[in-house]
Amino acid sequence: KQHAFLIQCLRKSGNIEKLRAAREEMNKYFPLTPKMWQDWAKDEISLSSGRGSFDDIEKLYERGVQEYLNIKLWRDYLDYVEEHDQSVSQCSQSGLSKMRDLYERAITAGGLHVTEGSKLWEAYREYEMAILTINDGNDEEKAKQVQRVRALFHRQLSVPLADIESTLAAYKSWEAEEGNTRDPDSQVDDVPPNVLSAYKKASEMYNARKQYEDELSDAAESEANKLQVFLKYIKFEESFGDPARVQVLYERAVSELPVSSDLWMGYTSYLDRTLKVPAILKSVYHRATRNCTWVSDLWVHYLLSLERIRASEDELRHVFELAIQCSFPSMNEYLNIYLTRVDSLRRGMPTGLDFELIRQTFVDAAEFLSPQLGIEELLLLHAYWAKLECNIGKDIAAARAVWENALKKSGCVLEVWQHYISMEIEMGHTHEARSLYKRCYSKKFAGSGSEAVCHAWIRFEREHGTLDDYDLAIKKVTPRLKELIMFKAQQEAKSDPSSAPKETSYANDSSQKRKPSKMTSKVQPPAKKRKDNPPKKTMSSDDHRSKEQSIDSHLQEAGEVSKGKAEAPVEMKVEGESKGGNTSSNQPKPYFYSDKCTAYMSNIDLKATELHIRGFFSDIGGVVDIRLLRDRSTKKSRGLAYVDFSDKDHLEAAIRKNKQKLLSKKVSIAPSDPSKSKKNREAGTSFKD
Repeated sequence: KQHAFLIQCLRKSGNIEKLRAAREEMNKYFPLTPKMWQDWAKDEISLSSGRGSFDDIEKLYERGVQEYLNIKLWRDYLDYVEEHDQSVSQCSQSGLSKMRDLYERAITAGGLHVTEGSKLWEAYREYEMAILTINDGNDEEKAKQVQRVRALFHRQLSVPLADIESTLAAYKSWEAEEGNTRDPDSQVDDVPPNVLSAYKKASEMYNARKQYEDELSDAAESEANKLQVFLKYIKFEESFGDPARVQVLYERAVSELPVSSDLWMGYTSYLDRTLKVPAILKSVYHRATRNCTWVSDLWVHYLLSLERIRASEDELRHVFELAIQCSFPSMNEYLNIYLTRVDSLRRGMPTGLDFELIRQTFVDAAEFLSPQLGIEELLLLHAYWAKLECNIGKDIAAARAVWENALKKSGCVLEVWQHYISMEIEMGHTHEARSLYKRCYSKKFAGSGSEAVCHAWIRFEREHGTLDDYDLAIKKVTPRLKELIMFKAQQEAKSDPSSAPKETSYANDSSQKRKPSKMTSKVQPPAKKRKDNPPKKTMSSDDHRSKEQSIDSHLQEAGEVSKGKAEAPVEMKVEGESKGGNTSSNQPKPYFYSDKCTAYMSNIDLKATELHIRGFFSDIGGVVDIRLLRDRSTKKSRGLAYVDFSDKDHLEAAIRKNKQKLLSKKVSIAPSDPSKSKKNREAGTSFKD
């Protein structure tokens, strides 16, 4: 609109140089309307002088008729050439050939236009009749010219046009002037049978189309209604299977509704299916993408069409670069264009294209799309890229680099790891796939992804690994799965306290067990649990419990200890045990913590709970149990805790989080040292004695 307004202002001011520059600038980005081309040509004609001006104006008309079908613009073009071209006005042989070729082009472009096509036929006939009048002296040439005029009448009478009856009358009249009819008032006398048959068929065809033409006239002020009428009209024409008539109807439609993407999509698809003429396809796609730059499907179809007609790589690259400079509603549409380009390059590899073109296209796509594209689409891009690096580029290191870069940006997304692992498995690289499982099994993924990757590792080792590999996977995965189950249970308890047991029940139970205990006034220093004397437990009636169930019972007993005195990992005295007493042989002894993989935390915010501590270590995983020390009387946190980990690797990772903030305080984290705790307690006892 701004371009059009500027052109109007400059036209009124009369500044022809700025006006010409403004028109060229607008046409650089947008097609001009037929009216704008007519005004431009008229302005240039008013200032024209000499042969050079004629050539420039002729080029202007040529550019105009290439953009839209407009009968008035064609008539202006024909009249201008007929009047100002010296070779045409002098009726030289070259001039006659040039003018006839131009008329034939006009007839091809708009001669089938039902309501206005007859204007082009009439102009063509008038031109040939004018030539006939100057050939009076040469009977042979005159006879040839008469036959040309008669052939034009016959051709026009076979076309369903709005004024076909008047054309027949004009034909009868002309034949009468030439002395070839006895009754000019008759509609059928002396008309060749083949011409009469074609005329009747054309009349029937016009009558079948008249309803659509009437509807177009009625819907002139409503673009939406006009579009619907055109679509119905086009569907009707397609049912007859005449590509030329369908093409002209599409041209009529897009000239009146130039920014209708539905019309352009339908038009280009029809040409791809039927005509497949390279020059026509290029012209229509070029105009379609200039009118509807924001429709990515048009650009995609444009690239595919160029590939079908064996267009050059330079032409394909030019169209691709134009496409990615446009503004599309979503990033997925840019992705589709990039992938279409890669598809084309991949198919062109046998012709000698360099794989570096594919790689660079992927690099550009990843750089441009990654910040805004969804994870599913990015996975599609990276998976395709890595696959081509392996299969065509024969570079497994480059394929791995693709996935490693993806992990840097989306390492918390399970699907990225799955695609990476799948690629290694497909290539037969089981060692590399196993290394990836070791890297990702302890990571936190959304939903049930953490459990899924653990089970996937075990399944992988069952299918591809040795027994040692399988055992190692089980050893690594089991504590992780237990941790995930416990965390899930705590989350459910937090969301619905009535549906799950509370953690404080352990403390209550332990306190209740200690009440009836008759301890001596002098407390003996507790001794360490000897390795050759494992704690006895009361067995249930089911003697076939699994190893995981045994771990669960230990974790529950550990919870009881955490709510009592947990100053050091020592064994508690049980009921009935005193200075000289014996315990009941059926009484189970409490669970003993070895502290081999335990971290001691201090300076914990008093508001922190076990869930906060578990969340603090969620990034490294491996947490087996948490023992938050509480005051016996108030049950409030003392700011100290022991955290048990599944292995030393996780313990070391936890210690590296020393001095990081948990809630509002920086916590201190160190390995738990039971020997120090024992020495401190013995020293305290001696001092009291």
